[in-house]
Amino acid sequence: QQPGMTGQVKEDLLSRFGELGVFVTEGKIVFKPRLLKESEFLTSSKTFDFISVSGTKESITVNQNQLCFTYCQVPIIYTVAEEEKVVVTYNSGNKKVLNELALDEEISNELFNRTNNVKQIEVFLTK
Repeated sequence: QQPGMTGQVKEDLLSRFGELGVFVTEGKIVFKPRLLKESEFLTSSKTFDFISVSGTKESITVNQNQLCFTYCQVPIIYTVAEEEKVVVTYNSGNKKVLNELALDEEISNELFNRTNNVKQIEVFLTK
């Protein structure tokens, strides 16, 4: 028997990240959610549970007009907004605003290497 995920599960996971519009281009995480349906965003607030990079169970509130998933164990929240941008929140409390739908190489490497420096990422999308 093959340990770990089967080929079909891996394919489904990769397909879902494609639907969510998460791609890696030249070492940078890029958000292009072209296949995402408006019906996938929440109509009311819910709690999202996940296992953080440090291995602890954590929860965050996901509000109306948002959806949430994890990438490299970091929660990524898509929010319907008036302008497109990305806000990276660090565990230190600091925030960095990026005026494009992509993370720079440094932040992308933080996620890939699971350094536990990035707390969450919020991606603001226009309709």
